[in-house]
Amino acid sequence: MVTFARNYLMSNIESLNNDISSFIADNKIASICCIDSSNNPWCFHCFYVFDVKNQLLFFKSSTRSRHAALLSRNPVVSGSILPEKLEVLALKGIQFTGSVLNTAIPDQIDPELFYHKRLPLGLIKPGNVYCIQLETIKMTDNSKVFGKKSEWDRYALIK
Repeated sequence: MVTFARNYLMSNIESLNNDISSFIADNKIASICCIDSSNNPWCFHCFYVFDVKNQLLFFKSSTRSRHAALLSRNPVVSGSILPEKLEVLALKGIQFTGSVLNTAIPDQIDPELFYHKRLPLGLIKPGNVYCIQLETIKMTDNSKVFGKKSEWDRYALIK
């Protein structure tokens, strides 16, 4: 049964819509929200890099930032990504949920190397590279059809 569920999970992971994965890969700034111990939200913006194969977002932040402290206590996040240039009638963007991974990062990925290989200027500023495992994504793409929505859920097939 575990193998069966794992195979479904893997096929769902690989089925991330090409429009969604292309959009995430083509952009580079996310707005991410975490919550404090009183369930109050705290949002921050960051540069990210995307691992399309594993549906992971990597970002770098100071270890002294408020969100770093919040994420160490509660890894659950939500966020959004918009293009740098907004076209009101052809708006595209995604909303996502996920969890910051501390130890469950796939073995073949070194977060620091993965991030800095794609954003080498990140080496200038000290900090830690964090990894978000994407769990749900909702994309709005008005460039094709007004109000077009695409959704993806990492665990949809095993719920």
